[in-house]
Amino acid sequence: MTITTCVFDAYGTLFDVAAAAREAAGKPENTALAPVWQALARDWRQKQLQYSWLRAVSGDHTDFWQVTGDALDWAMEASGLDDPSLRDRLMDLYFHLSAYPEVPAILAQLKADGRTTAILSNGEPKMLAGAVDSAGIGAHLDAVLSVEDVGVYKPHRTVYDMVGARFGCAPSEVLFVSSNGWDAAHATGYGFVTAWVNRAGDPVDRLDWRPDHFLADLSGIPTLAKEA
Repeated sequence: MTITTCVFDAYGTLFDVAAAAREAAGKPENTALAPVWQALARDWRQKQLQYSWLRAVSGDHTDFWQVTGDALDWAMEASGLDDPSLRDRLMDLYFHLSAYPEVPAILAQLKADGRTTAILSNGEPKMLAGAVDSAGIGAHLDAVLSVEDVGVYKPHRTVYDMVGARFGCAPSEVLFVSSNGWDAAHATGYGFVTAWVNRAGDPVDRLDWRPDHFLADLSGIPTLAKEA
């Protein structure tokens, strides 16, 4: 089938999840963060994902803003940082994350080509709105879908069901794009055409499915949508 709908994960795919720690580390008042910001950014993201999976498995759902704050608390302690004002600053920066440089152009091209575009994210609606507004990409999106509407995190199939329910499309008409290999793999199993944006050059996850396409960044997505 022709790809009619291009759906993107948000954090790490459209939005640079390291940007908050990197920006804060560049401020003169955050001298303690400067030497450890990369470790903090890595731990923050890792715990954020781990906590979402644990909550999905246990059925103990809370929104992604709470998960993000809990993950930051762990990462700050691991880096030896005890500074409430720094925590507040990092959370505020996460609320206003920047997009990767190629994002506005590729979304504009997909819309010019007549395709529906959307975000499908673990993110809580207000934090997704903050990132979309900060990146200036709202005009290029037909919908921003949050797992808060179903109360469970990816990769639960109920999350992927949201795309067809919203747009009335078959899974085979959807190009699903994620920077998380496990997310792209499970979306393949669901029936989407998938692209894994593997910016870090990570190995392929050992799961029952593999992403259909492998990219280093998002710049090739409009071409892939035409050819998939």
